[in-house]
Amino acid sequence: MTDLQFAIFDLDDTLYPRDAGVMPAIGARIHQYMVERLGLEEERARSLRQTYLARYGTTMRGLLVHHHIDPEDYLQYVHLVPLADLLRPAPRLDAALSEIKAEKLIFTNATREHARRVLHTLGIERHFTRIVDIRDMDYRSKPHPAAYAKLLELLRARPPACLLVDDSARNLWPARELGMITVLVGDGHPAEGVDFVIEEIAEISEVVKRLGV
Repeated sequence: MTDLQFAIFDLDDTLYPRDAGVMPAIGARIHQYMVERLGLEEERARSLRQTYLARYGTTMRGLLVHHHIDPEDYLQYVHLVPLADLLRPAPRLDAALSEIKAEKLIFTNATREHARRVLHTLGIERHFTRIVDIRDMDYRSKPHPAAYAKLLELLRARPPACLLVDDSARNLWPARELGMITVLVGDGHPAEGVDFVIEEIAEISEVVKRLGV
């Protein structure tokens, strides 16, 4: 029996299928931002983005550190994507979330506004009591350890009382080191350094049942 108090969900590529196309659309906006706002050549922008993703986990963090961008201008620019054309309501996920008694919240490297748009488009916003976004983390994104410390501080929670669901094992490793229960939304095969792996997000209710809560 697990004393689970919080079920914490990443947003993009976790609550909807990776092939929905949302992140490629955001990625195109990020590239466009680097070319238009920073005046970088196309190839230089692509190269720097790969470097920053590998080093910091997000392009934004690299741009903050090395280019001193205005984070709000960046966030507004890159999240202008047509979610209604890419996402559909998710009734199976809606039903699965209804079975989870723990308090449910979003923990995202994106903005609160983007998260609300995604949740609304999927038809699942009613389940989530809170969104912890990149601003709440003082612009230190997952997988930076400070992001998880800030999350726990905001929730006033002990790590073992938290279950974290994410599509990136890299984002789950710091949480597991702290003592959180970790669930990777992937291909369903075992993955090193996480507690559970599910093939699709609607299977999360089965994980919670296995935990006995």
